[in-house]
Amino acid sequence: METFLAVARHNSIRRAAAQLHITEAAASAAVAHIEKQLGAKLIAKSGRGIALTEAGRVYAEYCRSILGLMKEAHAAVRRAETGRLRIGVVATAGEYVLLRLLVSFRDRYPEIELGLSIHPRDLLFIELQHHETDLVIAGRPPRDTGLVVRARRPSRLVVVGAPGRSHDPRTTTWLLRGPGSGTRDTTLALLDRLQIRPPALTLGTHGAVLAAAREGLGITLIHSDAVEADVAQGNLVVVPIEGTPLDRPWHAVTTGTPTPAARLFVAHMVDPARVGDHAFHPTTDHPTGPLPTTSAAPDPAPHPHSTTRRAGTGPEVSPPPEP
Repeated sequence: METFLAVARHNSIRRAAAQLHITEAAASAAVAHIEKQLGAKLIAKSGRGIALTEAGRVYAEYCRSILGLMKEAHAAVRRAETGRLRIGVVATAGEYVLLRLLVSFRDRYPEIELGLSIHPRDLLFIELQHHETDLVIAGRPPRDTGLVVRARRPSRLVVVGAPGRSHDPRTTTWLLRGPGSGTRDTTLALLDRLQIRPPALTLGTHGAVLAAAREGLGITLIHSDAVEADVAQGNLVVVPIEGTPLDRPWHAVTTGTPTPAARLFVAHMVDPARVGDHAFHPTTDHPTGPLPTTSAAPDPAPHPHSTTRRAGTGPEVSPPPEP
């Protein structure tokens, strides 16, 4: 399965073989053996390379989940205090929320191997569903994924811009993150509710958006955690926009069967005696068990507009608060 997934990832027998340090013949034979067992064609020629067939795409999804579960099983048979914890996090939470928690957790459980990946929200939840990570800190997970919110921490989205400039939301450029970002989706949903179509610029990363806002390139909707120091130092100002600030708490999310190390981390992050003011609040929808669960509600739907938007007119309407 690992060989097939490498082929699927690279769309190339040669590159997959190089990654796995095996011969091309061995990689090709492994894929052919799986095809024979399944009685289905998994790859096909595409131009100068290869591509997955529909059957291949379906099989690849199952392979990802199976291999992820196998790694979880290996970790689960060890003592939780000496296992591995893979955390996925969006950029803002990684820089301003998670690191504070990791310091005290590492001091408490030094033998747990920590892995950290920073990706857009949508990709993080896909990886979690495939058991490629153990715990995610981000916005709300999508509905009907089987993922479980274990804890929340309050956070607000505010609009910020450089001081001493005009910040008319109808004409000022709005700075956006790349596709897959929950904050991007929320920003575009806010502009729709305000019925305005201002110019917009996609810069991709959180750091680039924040730097552009400081330089006066535009305004941006961002978690208050990320701009607390900049606002205090006068590098940025909070811009009063109708419908903001928005309550958008951080969510700590696992699968329905969290690993022992993930359980330890959740218990740690909700303990004020250990993490002080940085503590998350455990969810209380279920009255029993060390890791109560809550149903995941949907984030605003991805916006169909391109990265270039122009201003329009219309009444300002406040977006509804997050449930």
